[in-house]
Amino acid sequence: MAQSYKLLKEDFVSNLSGGEISEINFVTGVAPAAVFLWSILQSRQHFFVVQYSVAALATDFFLNIGAILLATTLYSGAPAMLNILLISPALLLYILPHGMRGGQQFSRSYKDAKGKVSDTSNGGELSKFPIRPFITAYRGAMMIVTCLAILAVDFRVFPRRFAKVETWGTSLMDMGVGSFVFSAGLVAARQTLADQMTSNPAKLGQRLYISAKHSLPLLVLGLIRLYSVKGIDYAEHVTEYGVHWNFFFTLALLPPFVALFQTLFSIIPSYALLSFILGAVYQSLLESTSLKAFLLTAPRTDWLSKNREGIFSFFGYLAIFLAGQDVGQYVLPRQPLGTSTSLSPKAQRIRLLSRLTISSVVWSSLLFLSLSYNYGFAYRVSRRLANLPYVLWVSAFNCAQMTLFCLVETLVFPKVYKATDTVSEIQECRRATSTILNAYNRNGLPMFLLANLMTGIINITFHTINAGRGVAMVILFVYAIILTGVALVLEFREISIKV
Repeated sequence: MAQSYKLLKEDFVSNLSGGEISEINFVTGVAPAAVFLWSILQSRQHFFVVQYSVAALATDFFLNIGAILLATTLYSGAPAMLNILLISPALLLYILPHGMRGGQQFSRSYKDAKGKVSDTSNGGELSKFPIRPFITAYRGAMMIVTCLAILAVDFRVFPRRFAKVETWGTSLMDMGVGSFVFSAGLVAARQTLADQMTSNPAKLGQRLYISAKHSLPLLVLGLIRLYSVKGIDYAEHVTEYGVHWNFFFTLALLPPFVALFQTLFSIIPSYALLSFILGAVYQSLLESTSLKAFLLTAPRTDWLSKNREGIFSFFGYLAIFLAGQDVGQYVLPRQPLGTSTSLSPKAQRIRLLSRLTISSVVWSSLLFLSLSYNYGFAYRVSRRLANLPYVLWVSAFNCAQMTLFCLVETLVFPKVYKATDTVSEIQECRRATSTILNAYNRNGLPMFLLANLMTGIINITFHTINAGRGVAMVILFVYAIILTGVALVLEFREISIKV
């Protein structure tokens, strides 16, 4: 990469201050709004039921990918209008009477994960960990926003206020990296819950061994990224993670530390509380010692100082991961530990919605106290430091997003949580799940890797910052189509790539 263009690229993503949290909420609100419209088309018009036609594929793509891309580019100045355009027809179709009840057109057989065909008359005992379409929608939409933003940020059509901030402030991409970690913590709770349900839980040594096996591939990916970026002299933003550190190293460190905190869970039986304590202790060190000055102003003279952002921000990301695990504790199981087994499916769903809402309110209230000049501590959000306000913001945002997705599912697809046997539950869940969102959720990390690879190739072969709005949008849509095509091929062949 030519040195002058490399410097221009680095300057293009440097010294940014971000935007307002309210605007980020409107932009990301497009995802649940699009899922709401998709769900109404599915439940009222049976648009995606019989077969996944070209028209259904195109509609799925433009709702769940096109809308997000428009919200972060051409409609970035009017995200509220885009939300209205999505929600209005959905509400109209929702209040109008509809004919055939959902499920009548659905196939009487389904194909399970192993490719075997089962008949619905066989039934089957309900699993302790049911399929949750709203979690699939939440994780799939999060991954789509992340993959789109990775490339879009290199074009001028993507507002600079959405790109990662230099030190203090909030932005869409700052939320993206935190949400990735929160989402990982959410699904990691499944293994923790399974361990709690067994009579012979794994010892610390076993957990550390298993976590090391999970960390090794991520560590290798981090090294590959490090040497490839340095080898081709690719443009870097050093203050993001440091000279040598990258996001994969942060992900690789999470499993062993989470294994240690699982031991602390027996003393403090709340991952939310553990998350807050860790974030608060880290924030106290930032405020009461010279740590903050070291992270922001120290010269880069040795390995620690050269990679200080990545090393110390890890503690914030660990707190975010633990917050995600806390939500997973009551979202993933059919019957959360310690709750009554006599509740009806409807009562269980109301309890789930209530807990998500309460979590959103609690994290949001703590965020308000940390930021308020009049009633709190007057801290500022910093993704670079991954400080306490950042942890609280990411936790509040993701809980609120899940609440919206859960609300849509509850209103539009009540049969999902009222199913009485495995077969009917799987059919209802498939009917309530976008194929594209499921594809991105199934292979989230591989799609993230592919997005990074494609972004690198495009940036090496094309001067993105010189592209006009029209050219930029064509490139971004083609990129989204290719990425989605790969995800769908893996989805239709039921291939899950574990990294």
